[in-house]
Amino acid sequence: MEYTIHALSRLSGVTTRTLRWYDKIGLLKPSRIAAGGCRCYGQTEVDRLQDILYYRALGVELARIKACLDDPSFDRLAALRGHLAALEEQRARLDGLIQSVKDTISAQERNEQMSDEKKFEALKREIVDRHESAYGREAREMYGDRKVDAAQQAVLHLTEEQYEEWTELDREILSRLEKAVLSGQTPESETGREIAALHRRWLVLGGSRIGAAEHRGIAALYTEDPRFAAYYDKTAPGAARFLCETVQIWADRI
Repeated sequence: MEYTIHALSRLSGVTTRTLRWYDKIGLLKPSRIAAGGCRCYGQTEVDRLQDILYYRALGVELARIKACLDDPSFDRLAALRGHLAALEEQRARLDGLIQSVKDTISAQERNEQMSDEKKFEALKREIVDRHESAYGREAREMYGDRKVDAAQQAVLHLTEEQYEEWTELDREILSRLEKAVLSGQTPESETGREIAALHRRWLVLGGSRIGAAEHRGIAALYTEDPRFAAYYDKTAPGAARFLCETVQIWADRI
């Protein structure tokens, strides 16, 4: 069966504008161009669009999706099984958050005080599970199971005050990076040193007992891995590189 771009848009829920963009960047090319310039898509393209949307649902960047799908060794069945496992993990995390909200509502309705530990248990578990799903394999290959497991346990055992400080540090780092990049400051500046120190504090509070060399290695991932880069660059393109270079410069002096 063949679909015009408008028919494929109605079928998939993807706008024609997005489909044209996918064509432009080589992510999803039509099978042929009909008379009048209309893009037409066959079954192969429909399957590829389905794969694209599964990856997008998991937060994978378009460039990474293209690299995966264009890889000659790409195994669609294996990829689908991977998507299923990741989505089931997401569902488990959401189920935990939903139960936490329900417990909170129930406690409020009964005019009972929920323990502070229980309030944050699901939130901390969701952070750990999300990190494991997104970066667990790479982290375990680089640092070993023992260190990764220890870091995850440290997050799960954060007190309410520590959890609030940890999450606030993350927000402050992002805010300072954005301001530094947009104002044209350099990693060598005092601002750079302060950001590097905040980042070290954030890592340590999250359970990573690290020295300067390990700190540099973690920061290097922020430019090498597109998922990290996307996180830090979401408000100010170049923030990931700024953080990486800042840590390389100041890691021995903070």
